[in-house]
Amino acid sequence: MSTNAISLSVVVPCFNEAATLQACIEKVLELRDHGVVLEVIIVDDASSDNSPEIAQGLAQAASKIKVVRHKSNQGEGAALRTGFKEATGDFVVVQDADLEYDPHDILELLAPLVDGRADVVYGSRFLGGQPHRVLYFWHYLGNKFLTFLSNMFTDLNLTDMETCYKVFRREIIQDIVIEENRFGFEPEITAKLAQRKLAIYEMGISYNGRTYAEGKKIGWRDGFRALYCVVRYNAPALPLPMQFLVYLFIGGTAALVNLFLFLIMLNMGLGVTASALFAFIAAAGVNYLLCVTLLFKRRSRWAGPVEMLVYVGLVVAVALVDVQITRVLIAGSTPAWLAKLCASAIALTLNFLGRRNLVFSQKSQKAVE
Repeated sequence: MSTNAISLSVVVPCFNEAATLQACIEKVLELRDHGVVLEVIIVDDASSDNSPEIAQGLAQAASKIKVVRHKSNQGEGAALRTGFKEATGDFVVVQDADLEYDPHDILELLAPLVDGRADVVYGSRFLGGQPHRVLYFWHYLGNKFLTFLSNMFTDLNLTDMETCYKVFRREIIQDIVIEENRFGFEPEITAKLAQRKLAIYEMGISYNGRTYAEGKKIGWRDGFRALYCVVRYNAPALPLPMQFLVYLFIGGTAALVNLFLFLIMLNMGLGVTASALFAFIAAAGVNYLLCVTLLFKRRSRWAGPVEMLVYVGLVVAVALVDVQITRVLIAGSTPAWLAKLCASAIALTLNFLGRRNLVFSQKSQKAVE
């Protein structure tokens, strides 16, 4: 691959990586031997070891190395957000400071971008015949599950959504608002790239994963956050049938809250009416919060108090429809359980459509961003 006149910004998020930072940057600088005009941006995320001193020493010893330091630890996503803002190269790549990823692979990842085929290139640890250190089975399984779920929501066919190695055209990554501060960056950026209908390529890379004893930081909490981010950043842009499936989860969760609270209040000695009313209001609140958090928030066009007022109005209106349908069906000799089941199905559909098209209706498609 000819790399003449190619300028590349390498963003290196760093938190307590004194053991590997210098070796990592030295390997990155070797890309200059292949004609790449290189810019290295080290973002120190308030390290407590001597990573900042090492980074400053590297910046003094070589040109085009810039060091930015956060005053407090904010997470990898926040470090990347800072680094992307500082980038000036034609292309931007993420390079973890722990050397799990070999900087020499970056040259191959640049090829589809340089020849104009790709807007973004993912380096997959699960493609090709490159060497891979054999490590944690459950991490592998979790990665595969998150990638599968992300693909289901984005309609992509990636093999490694969680990979560190992502190479972007600079104008693309700098035009995307990054909200996640930690490892939720990976599903967030994948969702936002997919929504832009960009040309995304994937290529095999090597991988030298490290153990927790060697300093690996990602944990099970980050896995749950990634799961949440897959839904949060994809759901507002999904087609109606997929959004309805997400709403079934939301409605089902609220229904369980309704049932459990009703039984608890009843066992505490409250009457049926008071227990049912308390449980219904609490479930409606849970439904609202889940809709805001997962499904519709970035579509909303109403100010907070107005949005809540419209939501309450919809809940009351659908409840009245539910009651009326139940009464009509029972009056027509329909068994009570079937009448309630039909009324509930209609109410569920009306609730979803009302939330999507009235309560959380969007001003413009830009709200998805």
